[in-house]
Amino acid sequence: MGKSRFLWPCFPFLNLISRFRRRPLSKRSLILATVCLVYLVFVASQVGHSQQHRNRRTDGDKNRHTRGLDHLEPNDAVPDSVDLQTGASFMVPTRSNVVYITLKTKRLKPAHIRGTIRPKLRRKVKRNKAANSTFTQEEHDTKRNFAPKSSWAEAKDVDYKYLHLIQKSQNNGLAEPHVSSIRIYSQKAPPWFSAQDVTAMRFLADAKVLRIREVSGELPPLLIFEGEPQLNHSKRNAVCGGQCGIITNPVDTTEVFAFHLDRVLGLNRTLPAVSRKFSFLHDGRPCPVVSWDSSLYPEDPASSTVSLTWGEYQRSLKQRCWLRNISPKPDSGCSTIHHNEWSKLALFDFLLQIHNRLDQSCCGFRPRQEDVCVGLGRRALCGDQDHIQVANIFHRNHDPRHLVFTNNKGFFDRNEDNLDFRLLEGIKELPEQAVSVLRSKKLREKLLQSLFLDQTYWESQGGRQGIDKLIDVIERRAKVLLTYINAHGIKTTAMVA
Repeated sequence: MGKSRFLWPCFPFLNLISRFRRRPLSKRSLILATVCLVYLVFVASQVGHSQQHRNRRTDGDKNRHTRGLDHLEPNDAVPDSVDLQTGASFMVPTRSNVVYITLKTKRLKPAHIRGTIRPKLRRKVKRNKAANSTFTQEEHDTKRNFAPKSSWAEAKDVDYKYLHLIQKSQNNGLAEPHVSSIRIYSQKAPPWFSAQDVTAMRFLADAKVLRIREVSGELPPLLIFEGEPQLNHSKRNAVCGGQCGIITNPVDTTEVFAFHLDRVLGLNRTLPAVSRKFSFLHDGRPCPVVSWDSSLYPEDPASSTVSLTWGEYQRSLKQRCWLRNISPKPDSGCSTIHHNEWSKLALFDFLLQIHNRLDQSCCGFRPRQEDVCVGLGRRALCGDQDHIQVANIFHRNHDPRHLVFTNNKGFFDRNEDNLDFRLLEGIKELPEQAVSVLRSKKLREKLLQSLFLDQTYWESQGGRQGIDKLIDVIERRAKVLLTYINAHGIKTTAMVA
């Protein structure tokens, strides 16, 4: 009916055609027929244009409803749900506004993780080539001066001329605006981090380096950097006048992963650690930086360490020392450490395969030729339990009941058929909270959330793809540990921190 309204002026033309055979057309009829033909062409073009416009608008609406997170504009909202069947990977804000990373079964490439939109830094940076060339020789000269000293309290300032050049360039406005490498885009960090953890992480990652100091004690000597000084610091903080961080070797990246695993499992026994780049150290490569705790370095180092042989350690486990706050007998052989602390240490060390505490002689696995225990001949002592020392056991000087996990050198390249089960020997209970995380199958999700905060570490491990490979190792060991728990009837108990 709609098209017939446009065709009624052309009825005379149709009438002429019907009478075409009876008589020839006049000049007037030819003019009228031509006008009608032009009119029909015009109407047809208008109808086609309107139909094409409606189709384009329909396609636009469809695309607007089906576009994903990668096409979000700054004012767009993040979707509240995830399509698990299609394997889409989004960051979903939860009740605590924490950036969560969901999983997909098969990843052909790292997921695009996005929690907010940063402003682009368009300010050009002027490079100081003279400073770079000056530091190379200075770093070489400084490293030759690293030598152990007789007391941990002996410290000296390390003269990094390049450090002063950096400070000068910052004052002259030549350095680019600083963007924190700790990525907390929501109002709160993940719930396993305390406010003190977040403060320490931000300091370690972003603090302006005021001074580099070398502190000797054990081998190798500690290299610390100092931030802004504090007004009230005790005498035992003489080495570090303010907040400080211990700079470790770039190859010891397990220290950062260990910190996040410790917090996710609810053990809370490691010191905060982040990955950071120093232009004046290690050719600018990222290296772990651990929070400095002066209570672990008192004037008398013996007061903050536990000295036990393997035999004494096993006997103390049977005594269940300090459990329920019951003081052990003087001849029980108990140390100052609470019984539950050994269970936390054993679980933590097994997942990361850290053997330099409970098994520094490598008695529980097949070591490689380059391992320290092989080079020093410690494996020869494995048959004599009373001569094997339990090492690197630390507690704070004012808190002798709780352990502090330091020097967390783990191994991700150890297969499941060569795990060190000696670390679990004598353990009859394990922390319930940590085991529940392993059983919940949410360990990967929580570790991804946690490690994503440290951008420097995340990128140094190859992004999402590299982090997933590390978590794969921990998940496989967690399955082995759960099987071990069921096979040996190990109980899980609530262990108060």
